[in-house]
Amino acid sequence: MDFDGLSARTASVADRTASAAARAPEPATIARVGLGAMVFAAGVHKLLDPLSWSAYVVPWLAPLLVVSPVTFMLVNGVLEVGFGAAIVADRYTAFASAVAAVSLSATCLYLAVIFVVEGGLFGDVLARDIGLAGLAWAVLVESLRRPTRTP
Repeated sequence: MDFDGLSARTASVADRTASAAARAPEPATIARVGLGAMVFAAGVHKLLDPLSWSAYVVPWLAPLLVVSPVTFMLVNGVLEVGFGAAIVADRYTAFASAVAAVSLSATCLYLAVIFVVEGGLFGDVLARDIGLAGLAWAVLVESLRRPTRTP
């Protein structure tokens, strides 16, 4: 086996990836755009299919909402489209990412309660949203560290 050739190819791949990474946007920018795109996409999907999203409102919670679960999702969809667009555009990022961080954290708390009370329901969504909440908090912290800009 030609280990010298493999070593050279590995070094070449490492050099090319290091070069590509040097030209890539800052990790904070990638995180911000990723979070904003996710919030925006979730909002659009809530506007297009609010009935699917209303499945996350368990029967014992629905009477506690001021509006129907579908209306609740439609309102959330509109807000998420706006906040997601603001995060992607890097405008009012601290405020929009704070809303996303608090919202995702509250969602995680809600999903954790549902997971325990309803015997494991929505565990997959809880696992995903914990990561997204962490991402939102990271974007918020980064936006607060930057010098203040005017939108």
